[in-house]
Amino acid sequence: MKRITTGKAITGLPEIWTLIKAVFKGDYAAGKNTRILPKLLSEYLGVKHTALCNSGSSANLLAMTALTSPNLKNHIKAGDEVITSICGFPTTLNPILQNNLVPVFVDIKLDTLNIDENQIESKITKKTKAIFIVHTLGNPCNMTKIMAICKKHKLWLIEDNCDALGSVYKEKKTGSFGHISTLSFYPAHHITTGEGGAVCTNDTELYNIIQSYCNWGRACVCPPNKDNLCGKRFSQKYGKLPFGYDHKSVVEHIGYNLKMPELCASIGVAQFKRLDKFVVKRVLNNSTLFGKLKHIKDLKLHGFEKDSIPSWFGFPMTLSNKNRRKQFVDYLESKGIATRPLFAGNFTKHPAYLSYSDKQDYPIADYVSENTLWIGCHPGIGKKEIDYIVKTIEEYFV
Repeated sequence: MKRITTGKAITGLPEIWTLIKAVFKGDYAAGKNTRILPKLLSEYLGVKHTALCNSGSSANLLAMTALTSPNLKNHIKAGDEVITSICGFPTTLNPILQNNLVPVFVDIKLDTLNIDENQIESKITKKTKAIFIVHTLGNPCNMTKIMAICKKHKLWLIEDNCDALGSVYKEKKTGSFGHISTLSFYPAHHITTGEGGAVCTNDTELYNIIQSYCNWGRACVCPPNKDNLCGKRFSQKYGKLPFGYDHKSVVEHIGYNLKMPELCASIGVAQFKRLDKFVVKRVLNNSTLFGKLKHIKDLKLHGFEKDSIPSWFGFPMTLSNKNRRKQFVDYLESKGIATRPLFAGNFTKHPAYLSYSDKQDYPIADYVSENTLWIGCHPGIGKKEIDYIVKTIEEYFV
């Protein structure tokens, strides 16, 4: 059996053809596809604006940084607190630290592996300004309770939707609930652009700020080859610059260059046409694995929120016997079935984050750090692979 990976990009002639056309047209930095892909994503998620960028990690950085913009009335300032899950991928925690903000951790729920919404309010203080959630492995968080908390305490909400493109919570796509949401198009994700990401919002002011940070921090939001949409390019006063200084060269944020190239966007446009089929296949693979493995007593399989339909990124499993995961992982890897832990597990146990430990207990995060793993359920896995996975796991527990 060929190695069964945790993620795999499914590409072919459509992607090759759109890429070739972009190359021959000579649109490398930006072009037709960097305009089309954001529109497709916005319509799909049901949001007003989507800004492309070069990775999901950059998307999270842009989302968090945008909320610190002095252009916002109630912007987040250095030293303010951001509530987030203790268990996740580093790119949800890092932007908090990189913006000189204070992470406040909340434990997860064993059933869904998402942030425990019932513990959030106990962590809110006068310094709390935002909540940064993750739909773990494509499994939607309890957005009813989280949205109510944000509304009650007037908090910003960021959704890390990088693993959850196509997931639905109460008939609404994840990524459309928060003030800002993010996507990743790394090859292992639901669709790919090679490398790439996106930031989504319904707030036009936030969208312009995100675009500014993504484009060197400049004040002008004109797309490439559109030099004067505002009609005031040479007729405004900025800071201490001379009157009429070229608007396209005015800098209002300390920004980055995180744009997505046209060549990547061209792949994304072709991939988007496959998205619905990819999502159906992920749901089917996960459901099949669940149904065929649920009888194993020593293996806990994970559930999801009522009225939600996860667009699964992976298939999670938790061993009931402690300290047995390494043996199980070694076995699966030896049989050609790739595995991953639940990302970082407890963040504060890692060398990079030891100094950010708040000396509180996170029993579920610690438990999954010791006992939880996940395997692939991507569209490249067919019936033959599913049967092999099931047989291999059953043989381990005999």
